[in-house]
Amino acid sequence: MLKLYYAPGACSTASHIGLEESGAKFEGQALSFAKSEQKTPEYLKINPRGRVPALVTDDGTIVENTAILDYVAAVYAPQLMPKDPAQRARAISLMAWFSNNVHPAFTHISRPERFATDPAVFDHLKATGRENFHAALKEIDGLLAGRQWILGDSFSVVDGYALVFYGWGKRIGLPVEELKNYTAWKDRMLARPAVRRVLEREQNVLVAA
Repeated sequence: MLKLYYAPGACSTASHIGLEESGAKFEGQALSFAKSEQKTPEYLKINPRGRVPALVTDDGTIVENTAILDYVAAVYAPQLMPKDPAQRARAISLMAWFSNNVHPAFTHISRPERFATDPAVFDHLKATGRENFHAALKEIDGLLAGRQWILGDSFSVVDGYALVFYGWGKRIGLPVEELKNYTAWKDRMLARPAVRRVLEREQNVLVAA
C-alpha cells in the first residue's frame, strides 16, 4: 500500500492529484503546517528534510514532486507521462522549473525568513517574489496557448503540478483571471473527477464556495 504525506494547499497537491488520477490505491495522511506536524520526530523519520510530499512505497520513501510523479506514472499509469523520450524530457524539464524557480518565487512571499535573517528586508523580498511569481504564471499562460493540456493534447502529471500555482496566485490576490489560457485550462482541470476529489479533500481555494 502506498502512503502519501501531504499538506492541504501545499505543493504536495501535485502528487496528490497524480496519485488520484493514476487509479493506484493509496492512503493519504494530511499534515498541518500550522501545527508544524512536518517537523515532528515521527515525520522526520520519514522525510528528514521536514517537507512534503513524501510517498512511502514498498521500495522505500520517495520525496519531491518531480520524482514522485515520474514514479507514479512509471509504475501505475504510463499514460500520465509521454512515451517519447524528448517529450518525457520536456515534461521533467517543466516540473524541474516548477520546483526550482516557480515555487521558490512564491516562498519569497510566504516565508521570507528562509532567505534573510534581517526582518528589515522581508517586505522587499515579498515584493520581488510577488513580481517573479506573477511573471512565472504569465509564462505558464503562454505555454498553454492553443493547447488543451500543458504538454499538448494529452493530460499528464505535469498538469496537476501546474494547477498548484494557479491556486496560489488566487490565494494571494494576483489577477489570475486575466490569464485567459491558464484560466480556461483551470476550468478543464476542475471538470476532471479525480482533480475535483483532491481539491475538495484538501478544501482548496479553487473549489471554495
